[in-house]
Amino acid sequence: MLIPADVTCPYCGEPIELLLDASAGEQAYIEDCPVCCRPIGVHVSVDEEGEPRATVSGENEA
Repeated sequence: MLIPADVTCPYCGEPIELLLDASAGEQAYIEDCPVCCRPIGVHVSVDEEGEPRATVSGENEA
């Protein structure tokens, strides 16, 4: 099941929507910003209720 999540691109500052897969558990991947095309690091974690949460970072951020 894909769940939409609103995040902000760390490069251009534009709001974007990601689709998170709660069934995949914790994951990390790279997704290009649909506005500025820069690579965004996406880290997805799942809370106790099974809801996914996304944090994003630029390539030079830890």
